[in-house]
Amino acid sequence: MIEPRFPIYQWGQRVVALIDLRNDGTFPEAPAEALLVPAGAAGEIVQVGTHTDSSTPIYLVEFGERLVVGCLEEEIVPIGQRVGHEGDRDEGIGGENATASE
Repeated sequence: MIEPRFPIYQWGQRVVALIDLRNDGTFPEAPAEALLVPAGAAGEIVQVGTHTDSSTPIYLVEFGERLVVGCLEEEIVPIGQRVGHEGDRDEGIGGENATASE
């Protein structure tokens, strides 16, 4: 049996995509591998669930109006959270007004 992983993020939390999020086939109206959300885009967690077979937390994140994408913890980070290595000059990703162009 796989030990369950508990979610580290919460419903309502503002996050940004760490990577380009592409269609894995769950959006039939978009071509396979089409870019759904660019890295750096801001969104809000609207639901937290668990993948049954792997006990992995899955976050439904709303990026813009009516675009909800399932994300893994490795694909998102809270707005303003520092990322990278120690000593980096990066002050974090995103902000209250983060957009896809940042």
